[in-house]
Amino acid sequence: MAKSGRIAAVLVALAAVVAVAAGVVVYLVAYPPTASASPVGSASAEVTMQTVPAYNQDPEPTWVSYMIKQGDSWVHTTMFQVPAHSLVHFTVYQFDTGSPLRNPFMNQTANLVGGAENVNGKDVSLIDANVGDGVGHSFAIPALGVSAIFPGVSGDSTNQCDVAAPCPMTFDHNTITFTIQTGDPGSYAWQCFVPCALGYPIGFGGPMSTLGYMNGFMEVVA
Repeated sequence: MAKSGRIAAVLVALAAVVAVAAGVVVYLVAYPPTASASPVGSASAEVTMQTVPAYNQDPEPTWVSYMIKQGDSWVHTTMFQVPAHSLVHFTVYQFDTGSPLRNPFMNQTANLVGGAENVNGKDVSLIDANVGDGVGHSFAIPALGVSAIFPGVSGDSTNQCDVAAPCPMTFDHNTITFTIQTGDPGSYAWQCFVPCALGYPIGFGGPMSTLGYMNGFMEVVA
């Protein structure tokens, strides 16, 4: 092959690599849509979420994921907007199974209004992940010291959600409610700290590190 031909071949291959890399970068940094909390009075709002054992849709059908309700629809996003200096009431429908935690510190709530969350009608501030059904997921905002924990659905359940997200309420799930107090406007990162990314090193790759699945941002606005 002539020198010019070899150069052209190299440039074509390089262009292909650059295109793939650019696609990966866009995929990793592109923000999912932002949902808005539902206002409740003048100084409070509501956010409704669900956690699913598998998204069951492209581009990552096997990944665990959060979804957020916007109006009457469920949106595949982990980005939501809430008012500053307000009480924000969360309702989470937890459809995934659970497991023990590598770090027992993550089995307790923190900085929730009232000091506890409510799980299926019972106030709790600590869940022993080594007994029962373990912990499925969590919701933590490190900058605010906030942490809520979501116990898992029984692994023996014969009615586990196995359809494309969102999961209908007819499948087994736990209902968790809690309230946080917001402060000044800003962008606050939140994360699930339960290592639930099967097939990734120590369980913290894939969905755990991708916006729209197991982490996102709470935008606090004036």
